[in-house]
Amino acid sequence: MSKQTQPIAVFDSGVGGISVLRELKKILPNEDYIYYGDSKNAPYGMKDKETVKQLTVDAAEYLFAQGAKGLVVACNTATSAAVRALREMYPEIPIVGIEPAVKPAATLKPNGRVLVMATPMTIREEKFQKLMARYEDMAEIIPLPCPGLMDFVERGDLTSEDFRRYLEELLFVHRIHPVDSVVLGCTHYPFAKDMICEILGPDVTVYDGGEGTAREMKRRLTEADLLNPREEIGTVDFQNSLEDDNKIKLCKWLLEI
Repeated sequence: MSKQTQPIAVFDSGVGGISVLRELKKILPNEDYIYYGDSKNAPYGMKDKETVKQLTVDAAEYLFAQGAKGLVVACNTATSAAVRALREMYPEIPIVGIEPAVKPAATLKPNGRVLVMATPMTIREEKFQKLMARYEDMAEIIPLPCPGLMDFVERGDLTSEDFRRYLEELLFVHRIHPVDSVVLGCTHYPFAKDMICEILGPDVTVYDGGEGTAREMKRRLTEADLLNPREEIGTVDFQNSLEDDNKIKLCKWLLEI
């Protein structure tokens, strides 16, 4: 197998990275993918940085052993904890992480109120604090830790009354004091976008980092002359650390909705 025809690996702490895989398939439809979710150790957002870093490095080694030509770390928490170390370990391999889309939210609506929904660990991370500080003169940036939101997505529970009640309580203050934009700072959260928009209203603009991450992977593969030259649509090999058929079914369902 030539290097160009080897798959791109997409890694997440569970099923949330499917939101990034959707964008990758739009921008790089002819590539093959390995999607690996570490649901056995989820959620990452409640763990300490060193634990998340080791889990991410272990997953990367596992995926490179399967011949992956590039790696997308489709998890904000894992990106913060491990992407720098991975690039030092594997300088010859295109490795792309994801970060909350604070820049477009802050610059496209100057002086607006930007709500950044993220995991508790992502919000604690120095990298995230620096990202917010970079744009605090352009907009009022409001971090909102969302413990438990990822768990609803991991269960495929996106329409229940429990899910709606959770989001209504989480967003209660921001309905009273409306925001202009919402940044979805975890790859699980785009699957909650419809309900978030219902609760906050139609005037709120919602941003996530999936498309930018996909474009960055395309750029890096192009630079390295690693784009797959074929014209057929590529395949996806779904894998999960739980070895649970229901998780694989959930991934396939989320990819299509």
